[in-house]
Amino acid sequence: MIVKPLTGAALVNSLGGVARLRIDVFRDWPYLYDGDLAYEESYLQSYRNSPKAIVVGAFEGDRLVGASTGTPLADHADDFAAPFAKSGMNMSDIFYCAESVLLSAYRGRGVGHAFFDAREAHARQHGFTKSCFCAVMRPDDHPARPADYRPLDSFWRARGYAPLDGVIAQFEWKDLGDAKETPKPLQFWLCDL
Repeated sequence: MIVKPLTGAALVNSLGGVARLRIDVFRDWPYLYDGDLAYEESYLQSYRNSPKAIVVGAFEGDRLVGASTGTPLADHADDFAAPFAKSGMNMSDIFYCAESVLLSAYRGRGVGHAFFDAREAHARQHGFTKSCFCAVMRPDDHPARPADYRPLDSFWRARGYAPLDGVIAQFEWKDLGDAKETPKPLQFWLCDL
């Protein structure tokens, strides 16, 4: 398996595969996302439009088996302005590490670290001083939570990230088995680069 950064035309060419991976991987806990390709194509448009965006692809041969995305947080100002408004932080200093999706058969091989390494290096190269991401918050007693689920908090903390107190976004999506979209809280985590 090869992990490599994609920008420009290579990034644009990867977005169809990223959309399919998001639909497949985010069906699992904790996202339980009942996604569709039309929404994904619209959502991923922001990466086409951002000259500082990156996709980090994990490939087995020519097949994209995992992907991680990133873009300046300011490129998502409409979505994230409210959660960051009270933080006193300048959004233009922060690089947003968005999704990391990897097919389950390829996990446990260090790809998660490679995803963060590449996105953080890209962010530093473009002058960003901080990196953030957000993770869905689900109750511990949620009926769909697998008994063997291990949160990624220790992985993120080991990389220097910590939750930002009170900086929580709200996004809507349709959970598997639901008839309509409902809001979900997502906690932001931040790291100095």
